[in-house]
Amino acid sequence: MTVTDENRRKRIVWRACHRGIKEMDIVVGTFVRDRIEQSDEAELRELERILEIPDQDLLAWLTEAQPVPEDQQSALLQEMLAARFDETFFGNPE
Repeated sequence: MTVTDENRRKRIVWRACHRGIKEMDIVVGTFVRDRIEQSDEAELRELERILEIPDQDLLAWLTEAQPVPEDQQSALLQEMLAARFDETFFGNPE
């Protein structure tokens, strides 16, 4: 991994963890941190694209309040939105 590649990955993680809505920081940040090291070039580009989507849209799609528009659909976005976060994820173990 080159310095530039490492910096790019760090920048993606930072952006994923500093969204603006705390819940989205947690959901998007956790998803990105879990897979950033094994992401290839195409996935890095897709992560960067997803990070451009406003929090309000991502939250509406995550909660299924609105469907994901056709022009925003991707396998990676669907995987992110399909991730299930139970009580233990949010620090409240049963």
